[in-house]
Amino acid sequence: MKLQQLRYVCEVARRGLNLSGAAEALHTSQPGISKQIRLLEEEIGVKVFVRHGKRFIGVTEPGRTILAIAGRVLKDVENLRQVGLEYASEDSGALIIATTHTQARYALPPVIQRFTQRYPKVRLSLREGSPQQIAQLVLSGEADIAIATEAPDLYQDLVMLPCYQWNRCVITPLNHPLLRLPKLTIDAIARYPIITYDFALSADSPIKRAFEARGIQPSVVLTAIDADVIKAYVELGLGVGILAKMAFDPARDLGLRLIDASHLFEPSTTRIGIRRNAYMRGYAFDFIELFAPHLNRKMVETALRGEGTNYEL
Repeated sequence: MKLQQLRYVCEVARRGLNLSGAAEALHTSQPGISKQIRLLEEEIGVKVFVRHGKRFIGVTEPGRTILAIAGRVLKDVENLRQVGLEYASEDSGALIIATTHTQARYALPPVIQRFTQRYPKVRLSLREGSPQQIAQLVLSGEADIAIATEAPDLYQDLVMLPCYQWNRCVITPLNHPLLRLPKLTIDAIARYPIITYDFALSADSPIKRAFEARGIQPSVVLTAIDADVIKAYVELGLGVGILAKMAFDPARDLGLRLIDASHLFEPSTTRIGIRRNAYMRGYAFDFIELFAPHLNRKMVETALRGEGTNYEL
């Protein structure tokens, strides 16, 4: 049995059983992949894939178990490589962060500035996306760390550690009627079209729960994952915005006004997500601690071992 064979079966499965796509990704030929998978199946005594002629059309029952084990083996092999890199060059390498636009634009800049000053040889990359995309990037190994808030069900296969809590504001154009109210209410917001995040209407969203508690179905005219997009359309007069309070910058957002809404919505917790049993370079632990000072290396390592994962702020 060879690691190459395990890579082949995992890549074929990841490519939706597309042999040509797997061959291209692995820089080899389709016949070569087919031959190595057949040799692996002969060695372990069961078929991994269901075939129709030369085509793979499905995964067998034992094949699903084999793919899961193969995936773990390949991740452990990558961890071994990372151990070697750690000791060969402790202050250089790469770190990929998967996160939302709001975190990348408003929460991370000072952290990244300090990190790059401390580790100038580390290549830092940000991958922005929806909660679903963020989770998948880390689970697949394409990113090292997830930073996200909403949709906790998407992150059940990751170790999630709480970083900080935040709440929301309502933004309006200049001279909007909401600005003249003595106190903002859910009923008052509901009188106007709403622009907010894509995930704001998911089942576990504090925004959705707040409107449901009042028996109100809000008129949401536009959703986006980008806070700057939300602000742009509010400034055009399309509606009022509900977004993270950190995403409003009075020095830049001169055509908008902010109304605090923390009394209307439950606070949300931003968390860092890490693939279970992942090997992390020393500078990755430092990045986490820069972002959330209470998450020191010992605490993160304990959580990755499956201990103390219920820690809350």
